Amino acid sequence: MKKGNSFFITVICICFSCATAFGQLTSDKIDLLMESALTKFKVAGASIAVVKDGKIIHLKGYGVSSIETKKGVNEKTNFQIASNSKAFTTAALSILEDEGKLKWTDKVKDYAPEFKMYNDYVTENFNIQDLLTHRSGLGLGVGDLMFFPDGTNFTIKDVLTSFQYFKPVSAFRTKWDYDNLLYIVAGEIIARVSGMSYEEFVQKRIVDPLQMNNTFVGSSLIKDRSNFAVSHSSESGTIKKIEGFNDQINAAAGGIFSNAEDMAKWMIVRLNKGQYGPDSKTSLFSLENHNEMWRIHTVQETDQNPRYNSHFNGYGLGWQLSDEKGTLKVSHTGGLPGMLSIVTMYPDLNLGIVILTNTENGGGGLFTAVSNTISDSYLGLDDFGWTDKLVEWMNEDRNKGDDVTKNVWEKVKLSKKVKIKNEDFIGVYADKWFGEIEIFEKDKQLWFKSYRSPKLNGPMAFYNANTFAIKWEYQAMNCDALAMFSLDENGKAQSIKMKGISPNIDFSFDFQDLDLIKVK
Repeated sequence: MKKGNSFFITVICICFSCATAFGQLTSDKIDLLMESALTKFKVAGASIAVVKDGKIIHLKGYGVSSIETKKGVNEKTNFQIASNSKAFTTAALSILEDEGKLKWTDKVKDYAPEFKMYNDYVTENFNIQDLLTHRSGLGLGVGDLMFFPDGTNFTIKDVLTSFQYFKPVSAFRTKWDYDNLLYIVAGEIIARVSGMSYEEFVQKRIVDPLQMNNTFVGSSLIKDRSNFAVSHSSESGTIKKIEGFNDQINAAAGGIFSNAEDMAKWMIVRLNKGQYGPDSKTSLFSLENHNEMWRIHTVQETDQNPRYNSHFNGYGLGWQLSDEKGTLKVSHTGGLPGMLSIVTMYPDLNLGIVILTNTENGGGGLFTAVSNTISDSYLGLDDFGWTDKLVEWMNEDRNKGDDVTKNVWEKVKLSKKVKIKNEDFIGVYADKWFGEIEIFEKDKQLWFKSYRSPKLNGPMAFYNANTFAIKWEYQAMNCDALAMFSLDENGKAQSIKMKGISPNIDFSFDFQDLDLIKVK
């Protein structure tokens, strides 16, 4: 997945001119940079690989994989790479396209007749590349509640048939809005075309040939977790272990586990245009499809920061594409609870950087600060002081979000004496794609319970008018929500609309897309 709090994903535009270049960073300087960032961003552990001209020039782990065991992170420590899995999905489709088993322009419905979009035209014309380019017309993170938080019972059939119920926010193929569900559909297409599961295909056709020996597509093949990082959060001010994220419907959107050593191999192959092996003459995919993956399909707003003098920005097939100082940048981020990562490559410089972290949300600040500092040194830019600046910006952003959240719960506290007729709200409500939820009474208090997403369960407290604040029992991420009831003429609840409380809530908690209607 990708983090909703995106200031560390997209470089903030600040008008600073370039001073004297500070030179390419040595391994010793990268060590100091990583160790400083680990402390200042309050991150438990991280690992990094830097590749240049086909060779690994820096590979190391820092901090601990778990604050409980205190086991150190090394280059083989596995992390969830989250949405950096998407590039493996597009590579898998490229392999199938090279073999003539599908075409990029093939209609999705021809492989999955159950697939149905929000109108007939879009359903009829939705092709395989539309699954990968975030241009469906649907909103940011639409439908992610089907697997976020984990532990839901939604199936691939539910996903394939869900899109007809979502309301578009833009015209088809005109606007970029990040979408995880459509990558899950892409994973299902790979399974149907190849005759094996998505996980088996990627493991067999990509991971094994590249000798990424400690990379796992999904968790089913993992037998030894002794060198696996666990999830943490430092949003409270101190680093705490949190509940991790288990398998999704398939691994195509964000389900791969890997480490810095193996991801270095992946970057070297990608920078070599898909060529690998002892003589670098074996092709993972064709040059034509390498170019297709690294071609802009969905245009985005170009960063106006004069520091980088960018001319273009957009999304390819599983990759973000832009330029800095006229140099092509190919990148992607990934985010799951407590697992944040970045892959950044500069093909013109034959340079690649991967950083894997195990702490929410400081990991995003760390990977941005460190990767930007390293790449700036190769671009001939001055030392911008990314770590200290990002720490400051993140604290400001967090404080603003905390203020909003704090105000909501203070108002809830002040409203405790307001008398509420619980029976006016009790009942079962249903959404066409999310299924049924129940509002019930427990110890004289209203509770919310989702039938299909068990972790979305918690007490409701009166906030204002017909609105209640929900404190989920699931607290691995900041995702508490407001439920707004619509009442009939007798004051009885008929429907519910929802939204997250914190402005910093991850976009995968798409409560705003629910339309819950009372059914009993």
